[in-house]
Amino acid sequence: IGHPARVAILNYLHASQTCINSDLVQELGLAQATISQHLKELKELGIIQGSIEGTSICYCINAEKWAHMSQLFSDFFSEYSNLQKSSCC
Repeated sequence: IGHPARVAILNYLHASQTCINSDLVQELGLAQATISQHLKELKELGIIQGSIEGTSICYCINAEKWAHMSQLFSDFFSEYSNLQKSSCC
């Protein structure tokens, strides 16, 4: 998720609820190959899912995986927000 293009893709998918790969190219202004590589990574992680519709592929956020990740991050941040401020370094 750490790449800005992946964050932009996720933001776009969340806002639109679905998209076609070519929409992302126009929206983000990145090369088709770049978008495809980031979509592949997000799909392999299970964060997004896609379906083929004719010659287009529609992607959306995998709600189940998203909820799981949200809980993990929430737990992580709440655990560390309870730490006392220290002068480490």
